[in-house]
Amino acid sequence: MSKKTVKTTFDLVNPPPLTEKQRAEVAALQAMSDSQVDTSDIPELPPEFWQNAVRNPFYKPTKKVTTVRVDSDVLLWLKSKGKGYQTRLNVILREAMLKEVGKV
Repeated sequence: MSKKTVKTTFDLVNPPPLTEKQRAEVAALQAMSDSQVDTSDIPELPPEFWQNAVRNPFYKPTKKVTTVRVDSDVLLWLKSKGKGYQTRLNVILREAMLKEVGKV
């Protein structure tokens, strides 16, 4: 018995348009209130479950190469901490982003 792997690609930036059936389904879901959604097949997790929860250790966001103009004193401060100043800059920016979107 031969097993063939089927590979597909999906462009997240330019997804294919929804069909009429898909649009109708999305509209019906949007019209539902939270209390109308049947979650009986999904057990509710107790608060104890989340005490030892960790972020997905396998998640690694993609990196983009960019040019950013930074004040020279800020760059010197970042570099003065040793190797990895770009990573530190990314951590600082991520913390600011999460704070702004209310995730921290």
